[in-house]
Amino acid sequence: MIVRSAYILAGPTASGKSAIAAELAREIGAWILSADSMLVYAGMDIGTAKPSREEREEFHMGGVDIVTPAEEFSSGAWLRAAGEWIRKVPDERPVVIVGGTGLYFSALLRGLDREWTDPAPEYPVISIDRSVVRARIAERLERMFADGLEEEKRRLRELYPVWSRTASLAIGYRDGDDRAKILTRTCQLAKRQDTWFRHQARPLYVEPAVEAVRACWRENGPWTVRFA
Repeated sequence: MIVRSAYILAGPTASGKSAIAAELAREIGAWILSADSMLVYAGMDIGTAKPSREEREEFHMGGVDIVTPAEEFSSGAWLRAAGEWIRKVPDERPVVIVGGTGLYFSALLRGLDREWTDPAPEYPVISIDRSVVRARIAERLERMFADGLEEEKRRLRELYPVWSRTASLAIGYRDGDDRAKILTRTCQLAKRQDTWFRHQARPLYVEPAVEAVRACWRENGPWTVRFA
């Protein structure tokens, strides 16, 4: 096990957390670990709003492009991959962990293979009105289709005719997914993420602004994180 200090930012999809985390990571010279269950799939870029290749390289980003859509994935697999990634991070380099998959944060802060008897962990979570999130999701969805989501989906289906159960859950890549269905499912995902953070964590709610998150980090962070 490796124990490290890390700055954390969680929140629902389309809350702006990734852009905020990237700006703050530049300020402190940090490497970034993605805590998002769909960014692990190589090739699923447009539909998952994956950071650009340039940004992934800039931050030596972990938690992305770990498996193909044909492969099963789990929280345990993510925790092991995160452990492999952290071993490459220089000791003097700060770490930022950002994402929307609450179970990944629990895995790092509470563990996976034991009964959770300790209090729920406390960490920053973006607080944003659901109507704003819905508008952002709709706007992002238009960009995804303009950027070639349908072509990306067709290409991946040709490369990997049989998808794993976990990859098949990806919104936007299912057969018959159209704009309306993707919008509805993504909004439902954002609601589920909010519910997780509300009930499985003690959220330090912050406004979706760099200044608010920076202030929260200064007051409460960094957090002690345990990697496999």
